[in-house]
Amino acid sequence: MRGQMRGSLSGTLATMGAGVPYAIGAKFAHPDRPVVALVGDGAMQMNGLAELITIARYQDLWADRRCVICVFHNNDLNQVTWELRALGGAPKFEESQTLPDVNYAAFAASLGLVALNVDKLEDLGSAWDQALGADRPSVIDVRCDAEIPPIPPHATADQIKSVTEAILKGDPKGAKMAYEGIKTKLAELLPN
Repeated sequence: MRGQMRGSLSGTLATMGAGVPYAIGAKFAHPDRPVVALVGDGAMQMNGLAELITIARYQDLWADRRCVICVFHNNDLNQVTWELRALGGAPKFEESQTLPDVNYAAFAASLGLVALNVDKLEDLGSAWDQALGADRPSVIDVRCDAEIPPIPPHATADQIKSVTEAILKGDPKGAKMAYEGIKTKLAELLPN
């Protein structure tokens, strides 16, 4: 009897680049279900691009060929950047955090997969509709802003202090980051 797995996360175990391989494993475990992987562009550059080749190769073995890879494309190793800011008060170190710009959708298209580029928020819903309505695997290449803080609802005072220290130490886009963080928090507190 097959398990009822609905999702898997790499969590805080420092598992790097696991999203696309997890999706492939899920497709083999449940070839009759759609699978969705949400991955950063760092993970895609680490091994996700190569694993798209694996998806293209084995898609004919799956009763439901939908396997959607959504790439958060911000040209930044964003989880590490924000850990440095929030836990260590260190500004972004661009030399190690900035990624080369890659067109993930174009690479997917070269493999015969559905390729969707999203540059504007208002196009995101239709991209998901197309990917989930497709007859084969898809890549949604979503360009997003690396400087919008991923502020959890439980951000501690120490984390906020550390991010403030990173800004004051000369984070390259500190002013924008502070503006976006305040705007995000206010939107949570004042939904209208």
